[in-house]
Amino acid sequence: MQDYVVFQDVCKYYQMGEQLIKAADQVTFTIDQGEFCVMVGPSGAGKTTILNMLGGMDACDSGLIRLEDCVVSQLTEKQLTDYRRHEVGFVFQFYNLVQNLTALENVELASEICRNPLDPKEVLEMVGLADRMHNFPAQLSGGEQQRVAIARALAKNPKILLCDEPTGALDYETGKSVLKLLHDSCRQTGRTVIVITHNQALTQMADRVIHLRSGRVAKVERNANPLPIERIEW
Repeated sequence: MQDYVVFQDVCKYYQMGEQLIKAADQVTFTIDQGEFCVMVGPSGAGKTTILNMLGGMDACDSGLIRLEDCVVSQLTEKQLTDYRRHEVGFVFQFYNLVQNLTALENVELASEICRNPLDPKEVLEMVGLADRMHNFPAQLSGGEQQRVAIARALAKNPKILLCDEPTGALDYETGKSVLKLLHDSCRQTGRTVIVITHNQALTQMADRVIHLRSGRVAKVERNANPLPIERIEW
């Protein structure tokens, strides 16, 4: 079986004055289709850089990046725009919702720009917001706003869901419920989900754990029996 996500000797450098910052330094790993993957490491380890390159928001300086049959590292700017629009769902720490649109309208906005969208109302029901879809973001709690952001990403029906510290702005219990939602989405739809975090405890819920340090992959682990988030404490 072909690996679904492939990074092979990927490098990304930034010049800061006279200093060369190695944000990604010969990064190599694979992820299977339908896996719940957690990338973990301290601040500055390269987690967001790697996620942005896989999501087509940033280009690598060298190496190969592939999602299924698409060689992301060889796409033109126009092709990258299509790739971001159709293939990738993004969930960030801050929800980035349009404040003067309702929850439903925020999700519809995403579903209107892609090829095979899911029904916005059904996706909002799936994330537990059936009775909140006509509310504006300011009328929703932080956890509810993050659920709208997840629904917006899922409505695109993407091949992969990329989540950058998705619970960073949430309290403990709300964060757990959002992680459960992401994990359930992975299991129920077979969609590949990648979550980046600095919280080592979350590695217990992953099928695959990629440990990053100083722009490099320190180690990759597989969990034969991932724990449900309800059983994880931190």
